[in-house]
Amino acid sequence: MTQIDMKAIKLTKPCSADELNPVLVPCPKLKKGYVLIKVKAFGVNESEVTSRKGESSADFSYPRILGIEGVGIIKEVNPNSLFKVGQKVATMMGGMGRAIDGSYAEYMMVKEENVIPLQTDLPWDVIGAMPEMLQTAYGSLTEGLQVRSGDTLLIRGGSSTVGLMAIVVGKMLGARVVATTRQNKKIAELNFYGADEVVIDDSMIAATISRIVPEGFDKALELVGVTTLFQDMDFLRDNGLLCFTGALAGKWTIENFSPFLIPKGKYLTSYDGGTNDLPAKVFNKVLAQVASGEVKVPIAKVYHGLEEVGQAQENLESGKYLGKHVVVLD
Repeated sequence: MTQIDMKAIKLTKPCSADELNPVLVPCPKLKKGYVLIKVKAFGVNESEVTSRKGESSADFSYPRILGIEGVGIIKEVNPNSLFKVGQKVATMMGGMGRAIDGSYAEYMMVKEENVIPLQTDLPWDVIGAMPEMLQTAYGSLTEGLQVRSGDTLLIRGGSSTVGLMAIVVGKMLGARVVATTRQNKKIAELNFYGADEVVIDDSMIAATISRIVPEGFDKALELVGVTTLFQDMDFLRDNGLLCFTGALAGKWTIENFSPFLIPKGKYLTSYDGGTNDLPAKVFNKVLAQVASGEVKVPIAKVYHGLEEVGQAQENLESGKYLGKHVVVLD
């Protein structure tokens, strides 16, 4: 059988963003339990920048095609597959772009259990922006925090892509959402995505939160990192719950940590889930709300073709843009 090649961003060693050039590699050959997907779009993520620099954890190895999420159309399936050729799908996590090759390619092979069927006519750039940030936000708020209607919810790091989507999901779940940002110019955007209040994350944050939520938060989502973790515990009411999901500040671990640092009567958990934490019905419900105008997807910039991946990563690193950087394969 003739080997078919495809274009992909395949790394063999750490490199700079401007070295992310597409090369020809063999197209994946379908294995049992997998589907082959023609990639139509993918979001660009901080973890991919980290992998490109050679700073990832031990589950990442070279050579590797980057990309922890992607959307596209089923190209090939095994007999008795749950999916059909031509079906629109999304996928994320499951080792993609780290332990196995990911979405920075014309085709990707993914385990069926990590594929979500989609029913939407939205453009690929909009769909492609959503998988990872929606899965992380939804999983953090439902699996991690068990957010219920009427909860007061703090989102620390609200102007990040996951933070913006967590605002959207928090309002969908019926919570009163307070989000933080370090920049005054981002307040209007956070309000636009649904935040009931926006708090500037500066030296006065404790006084500001005490004024607007004097009883303390029911739930808090930590996206900044361990640098603000214990301050967020102080913002919780008794029996309040804090979920550690992200580390925008770059610090993931606490030196000389003692469980006794956790205040009495307050609870700390974490979230690092996968595709199965985002039911297809939820993803498609959000897509329908986007189509109707009820929900806006935070997109910073759209790029066209694998040749623009380097620019996308460079712009993501700059921190100048609010929202997701999305690459569309036209």
